[in-house]
Amino acid sequence: MPKRLMTGLYWFLAFEFVLGAVTKYWPGDTIFSTAYSVKFAEWGYPSWMRFLVGAPEGAAAVLLVIPHKQTRFLAATTLTFVLTGTVTTHIINHDPAVESWAAPTHLLTMGVLALANRPADWRDLLRTPATPTARTPRPSNKMTKMQHLRGNP
Repeated sequence: MPKRLMTGLYWFLAFEFVLGAVTKYWPGDTIFSTAYSVKFAEWGYPSWMRFLVGAPEGAAAVLLVIPHKQTRFLAATTLTFVLTGTVTTHIINHDPAVESWAAPTHLLTMGVLALANRPADWRDLLRTPATPTARTPRPSNKMTKMQHLRGNP
């Protein structure tokens, strides 16, 4: 996929999850649905639980737009855990598919992005990106001709 298209996808997903986090902190009804304090109570959770879901959702959304594989992997993995709970909640509560189709779609998307951005070695998650080291200069053509004329290999 072209890099610009992937960057646009990350920004779009980040926007969606920031919007989701903001609506979880919103005290009343939103233009999308009823207040999350009411929804969480209907699902059998305490209403303050929405803050525990909204915080990692918002933080992961910010990490999605940082163009490093490590941060995008951590964001996608965090959102995969959050969305697993979301999908499970929708299944347990027998929510209609019309209301809950976005959660499994985003779960699948985040799973694919987590796999695409996974590190080759898990210890790479704890390492800081290496800074480029100074390279030894290559000899120029003129310099190699001079060495050849002197008899140096």
